[in-house]
Amino acid sequence: MIPTIEWHGRNVRMIDQRKLPARIRWYVCRSHRDVIRAIREMVIRGAPAIGIAAAMGLAIGARGLAARKPGRFFSEFEQMAREVLAARPTAVNLQWAVERMLALVRDLRDRPVDRIAEALRRESVSILEEDVAANRAMGAFGAGLLPDPAVVLTHCNAGALATGGYGTALGVIRTAVSAGKRISVVAGETRPWLQGLRLTSFELIAEGIPVTVIADSAAGYMMRSSRIDAVVTGADRIAANGDVANKIGTYQLAVLARANGIPFYVAAPLSTIDRSISTGDSIPVEERPASEITAIGGRCLGPSGVQAFNPAFDITPAEYIDAIVTEKGVLRPPYEDSISGAFNHLTGSDAHFHGERENDLCREVVSSIPLSLAAPPDNLEKT
Repeated sequence: MIPTIEWHGRNVRMIDQRKLPARIRWYVCRSHRDVIRAIREMVIRGAPAIGIAAAMGLAIGARGLAARKPGRFFSEFEQMAREVLAARPTAVNLQWAVERMLALVRDLRDRPVDRIAEALRRESVSILEEDVAANRAMGAFGAGLLPDPAVVLTHCNAGALATGGYGTALGVIRTAVSAGKRISVVAGETRPWLQGLRLTSFELIAEGIPVTVIADSAAGYMMRSSRIDAVVTGADRIAANGDVANKIGTYQLAVLARANGIPFYVAAPLSTIDRSISTGDSIPVEERPASEITAIGGRCLGPSGVQAFNPAFDITPAEYIDAIVTEKGVLRPPYEDSISGAFNHLTGSDAHFHGERENDLCREVVSSIPLSLAAPPDNLEKT
């Protein structure tokens, strides 16, 4: 697969996912504000990929501050962190990555600022590499959950394009196929951005994995007619009790799966688990512009003045989730215990960065993020 995001000289470039599958276009970011726009406007999406982008954006910004005196560098870096944190509210990987970069700056505050900027770039590369390794580990743990043969339903895109590479839900499927299992995939189209149709099918076709796209509303019919063997999705944030925030439509799939006796699995790295939130009721759900629902290609398909409600995510209660696949293993209910156990096995820096969020700046900014984000016009294409 083409890299989702990478350093390209002094800049960061990422695949413009709004253009797929029609064409592959690089979107080049030369400042942290370019990265913020890319996150807000869906150039890059998927919780792990957003976290990586945030880290790289802060590294770019730090480079621009390298000539500053230490006191000014630290104050301006924290302001950049506030701006990046406000890009999108639901995906906790963004907050996790920003916190990790802030912690590094604090640890190195006695060093010359140009050295700190260099260290931040290296840290962003580490975050990218760790994400790919975590995805492959998830794939190895999760592949055993899928029968052979199996038809697996997935929602939105939780593949390489949503991560640093390989994917979470699609990583589980990829590994199962590599192990010789006969897996075919049913992908919900995923309105309104059609990530299932445009991105998930694009990835699977490129790898020769059979995929069939359905309208989101056809999932219940397929489950009731015994055409689905398992459901695997990704996640944007997981609460301490196992409640999962994911792309809108995930909750109804989990309820339908339970009603039809089909296992429902979530694949996500530990960085997606937010133990500072006890239940999914406290997870902020982003509301995006109504035009994403009412218009296609800038043309309104409904009557003039029609209103639309466009939450980008929903919350799936833990009771509907049969297992959560992480890079540390497969977690089972009760999730309060299995999640706590997974974190208790972490040591050193991993434990610090994956634990409860103690960062005052992150807490302050997250609590002030507006949940309704109006996207600017699509005029940011760069090559």
